[in-house]
Amino acid sequence: MVAKTFQGLEDVLRDELLSLGAENVEIGKRMVSFEGDLELLYKANLCCRTALRILKPIEKFTAYDPDDLYDVVREIEWEKYMTPSTTFAIDATVNSEDFTHSKFVTYRVKDAIVDHFVDTCGVRPSIRLSNPDLFLNVHISENRVTISLDSSGEPLSKRGYRDEATEAPINEALAAGIILKSGWKGECDFADPMCGSGTFLIEAALIAANINPGIYRRGFAFEKWPNFDAELFETLYNDDSAEREFNFKIYGGDIDPDAVRTAQKNIKSAQLDDMIELSCRDIAEWIDNPEEGVLVTNPPYGRRLKPDDLAELYRNIGTCLKRNFKGWTAWIIAMDCEEFDKVGLKPSSKTPLLNGSIECSLREYVMFDGRYNDFRSEGGSIKSYDEPEEHGPRKMKRLSDDEWRRETRKFGQHDRKPQKHEDRNASYRRDDRRDGGYRDDRRDDFKPRGGKPGRKDFNDKRSESKPYTPKRPTISEDKSQVINPVHFRKRKQK
Repeated sequence: MVAKTFQGLEDVLRDELLSLGAENVEIGKRMVSFEGDLELLYKANLCCRTALRILKPIEKFTAYDPDDLYDVVREIEWEKYMTPSTTFAIDATVNSEDFTHSKFVTYRVKDAIVDHFVDTCGVRPSIRLSNPDLFLNVHISENRVTISLDSSGEPLSKRGYRDEATEAPINEALAAGIILKSGWKGECDFADPMCGSGTFLIEAALIAANINPGIYRRGFAFEKWPNFDAELFETLYNDDSAEREFNFKIYGGDIDPDAVRTAQKNIKSAQLDDMIELSCRDIAEWIDNPEEGVLVTNPPYGRRLKPDDLAELYRNIGTCLKRNFKGWTAWIIAMDCEEFDKVGLKPSSKTPLLNGSIECSLREYVMFDGRYNDFRSEGGSIKSYDEPEEHGPRKMKRLSDDEWRRETRKFGQHDRKPQKHEDRNASYRRDDRRDGGYRDDRRDDFKPRGGKPGRKDFNDKRSESKPYTPKRPTISEDKSQVINPVHFRKRKQK
């Protein structure tokens, strides 16, 4: 299996998977590969805080051009994973000189799947971009193709607790990863004085109480798979045995009253009111703080949120940290630019991260009282970020051609050798298709061609099949008014 994540969080996700019992865990770029059973797949979706999606590879093969890709995909035994009435969506990631456009890859894979079912049973399955029955992921690196089932569906960063968002909210998985990188797990107080919509506060509360982030979601893609084990999933979903008490406090605030109101709504939606204390105030007003704690914040970068003087804002942050947060450790993520240096404090570490497409830096500041020399003489130390250090995770070894061929044989006999273009006379080529060429994928509906059945005829056939009703964990009738999953899990039948 493969777990996708943000660049810079691969090592955190690796540790999460190991804690769940994953085997043969290896780090790649923005991903971690691992092995495990169906239970681990469910756990990874429910428990991993830094994963964006969990993929289960079903086919690996070599393709040298779009026609090769189409041929192999059309030969796959798709009946194992779907029926003609199954709606599906395809997400493609491409890094190849032979495949230069991910959307074209999506179209060719879609055509091949549709033509497979038209050939075998005369019925055309449908693409559905929103809430399909089956999510497929296509990854192409040079000429190596991996097709996977996406077990998550919507990205796992979309927890389900966020009712509203401010203008530039940080991604939930990235926020959780930053907190885990800080080493904080609830052993002291936590603060975010520029909290925006409250993402750091909520993720910190989930980490402190060890609440699985996946319990807020309405569903996962694997719940529509033919082999979905509802009883096993319900057992895992209801298991709160690892949750723990939090004996400190999480403090949040923002200078913007609208942001504070948004954070309040999201915290209430997550049912974490008792762990988080909010206030509307400027960072300079954060005085009389506890003696020690961890501060994590994401100040404006000057792009979507544009303060009057960005350099002055960062100077004020540094002044506030030095005066009011002695004994704390502060972690700040911001765009890696000269304004960030205006904080005026020496970072003990600098870690490059990507926040969306923005190149950022996560910097750690150890706050101490008095002069640096006195701090050192008392046994304190601050590691300089100029010291050589391996920030990035170890890259996964690229398989040799022989190793890749052995790997593809585990999934089928689809691997093939390159052929000269003029000798490419294999069946199922584009020119041999019944519709005479590429489909126009911009159509919103399937239009009949040459006397073929149209959308109405297909819908008539689909209506004969039994509709699928996904199973969800249930609660007793006397508790049916409780719809929040956190409360549901606390009130489950013993």
